[in-house]
Amino acid sequence: MSEVAEPMRLVHLLRGLTVELDLFGAEFAARNGLHPTDLRALIHLLDAARAGEVVTPGRLGEALGLNSAGTTGLVDRLERLGLIRRERDPQDRRRVRLLVEERAMELGEGFFGGLIGDLVAAMRRFESGELDTARRFLAAVTEVVSAARER
Repeated sequence: MSEVAEPMRLVHLLRGLTVELDLFGAEFAARNGLHPTDLRALIHLLDAARAGEVVTPGRLGEALGLNSAGTTGLVDRLERLGLIRRERDPQDRRRVRLLVEERAMELGEGFFGGLIGDLVAAMRRFESGELDTARRFLAAVTEVVSAARER
């Protein structure tokens, strides 16, 4: 296989994976009366919580590429659905942070739990070094896509 063909094959595999994951997420959103942006917001908030990061409405809007009005509508909708809550930041009472409610985590676990389990099982077929390479590869391509999006 040529030097160009193998990377393109990986690009096509990544595109295929992205499409499949997007379709899976769209099914979750549809079943729960959510917009795809709602799902992206919940994922962002969950990832931030795992990393110990505080997310304000402004930071969420920035991360999702939304203006202030769009962010307010998104946060209001997710709060009405009982999936997130606004809370005053104990370190700075002027700042509002967004927190994911237990209900959102339960919905996500109920829908995505099986897929996550299957993904973890598939990963067990690889050696530690292979997984390290995959992790570095995915981090590198994520960085490239993120940088391209910011241009």
